[in-house]
Amino acid sequence: MKKLFLAVFLCIYANGFAQLIQVGPQISTNITSVNTNNFSSDHTNTGIGFAAFARVNLLLFYGQAEFGYAKSNFSVYQNSVGETEFKLGGTDASLIAGYKLLPLGKLGNVRLFVGYNWKNYSDISKNNGLNSIAIEKNNHSIIGGAGVDIWKLTFDVRYLAGLSDIDSSNGEIKTGVTNFSLGFKFL
Repeated sequence: MKKLFLAVFLCIYANGFAQLIQVGPQISTNITSVNTNNFSSDHTNTGIGFAAFARVNLLLFYGQAEFGYAKSNFSVYQNSVGETEFKLGGTDASLIAGYKLLPLGKLGNVRLFVGYNWKNYSDISKNNGLNSIAIEKNNHSIIGGAGVDIWKLTFDVRYLAGLSDIDSSNGEIKTGVTNFSLGFKFL
């Protein structure tokens, strides 16, 4: 009889724990634009990323950590020099705090969130002769967005506003990234 109670208790505890902590992979696509005063124009381009996330649910609030790899592309045009396209890739980590605006129980929920993102660009390439632009490897951003969970799928739309000047020369380039991600919760 004790074994039966123990088995029932462990099943209830495991089910409650699965609702408390959720983990899984996610894939994303992003549109990167830049905010700059030193160039006559800039162009947005797309990139991709993949990550793993862990979410801790607390009633209507949640916290989420993500770690992954992402690629960003953008270009700038400088008068009498030409256009330079940048391709940046590297690891990134995010910490997110969110609110479940419309909790639907096991079916899912609608969420709003804010957070912080850190990127370390380990793969930097550029095409053209703007040798005066050196990219800073670390980029800090704040995050704001909304998401929807349906069953085990999670879909987020977020905007990452760059806080760091990634042009380590005399100019200024700050990134703005619109990100769409799709994730799957294993637990």
